[in-house]
Amino acid sequence: MIHDTIPHGVYPTMITPYKNNEIDEEAARALVEWYIQRGCRGVFAVCQSSEMFFLSLEERVRLSRLVVEAAAGRLCVVASGHISESFDEQAREIDAIAATGVDAVVLVSNRFDLHHDGDDVWIANAERVLSRVDPAIKFGIYECPHHYKRLLTPKILDWCLKDGRFRFIKDTCSDPVMLKNRLDQLRGTEIQLFNANEQTLLDTLRQGASGYSGVMANFHPDIEAWLCDNYEKEPEKAELAANILCMTAFTESLAYPCTAKYYLNKIGVPMSLAARSRDCKQVNAYNKACVDRLFALDEWMRRELMK
Repeated sequence: MIHDTIPHGVYPTMITPYKNNEIDEEAARALVEWYIQRGCRGVFAVCQSSEMFFLSLEERVRLSRLVVEAAAGRLCVVASGHISESFDEQAREIDAIAATGVDAVVLVSNRFDLHHDGDDVWIANAERVLSRVDPAIKFGIYECPHHYKRLLTPKILDWCLKDGRFRFIKDTCSDPVMLKNRLDQLRGTEIQLFNANEQTLLDTLRQGASGYSGVMANFHPDIEAWLCDNYEKEPEKAELAANILCMTAFTESLAYPCTAKYYLNKIGVPMSLAARSRDCKQVNAYNKACVDRLFALDEWMRRELMK
């Protein structure tokens, strides 16, 4: 662990490049470097965008260690890889990812309540797992939509605050009222909330969110970083940027993560379009045309907003 606190800003949900169905380490290092050049303050590695449910534990550990080494302290690195149903296996995963040197191990919220049995079950299972791991580990939580989206409740957030080891939340609720309530509850604490939803990003930054951590940071993280850094200094431009980002975020419905790889090739970060969670042939002419339009719009935003 290098960072004592979680810096504010943009944390891309890192995709995994492949070559011959193996992790393409050269492309992964180039991607980390691109994140740095584009103004990101951190990276969320070994997440759903990384296809962690399709990676072995050995691959999850290797990817996490590669990102830590490539970042070399220039990015705050948080990573998950917390996918198992067995509590023994979950503890093993957590210790293995922590040993790679990440700044926080991000827990998947639904792993502690597999059947949505309630907050008391969630807390009991979390205590059961975390009692088995290194007590020095810092944690995050991710409301991962797979296998189902287990949203954090005020009771669970209070438990996290009392535990004292939590630093990072990737929020996927996309609910403006819930986001405001969460930010009010977390205000002045060590837990930083990062919004995964571009449509509500600007409002949550104004309410105290620490930044953005989502899919679209694999397309235009520099624009999101500009928004995080300038929403108070240039409010009119920030409104324009937020309006455009609100609409471009709907491209998430395309053949992601393959579409992100198509975009990255256009912008000079070469990698195969291959993925394990999706057939890259789904990046058809329509998908490419949409991403081409997104690319052109992003270039316009860079000229007009960031000049």
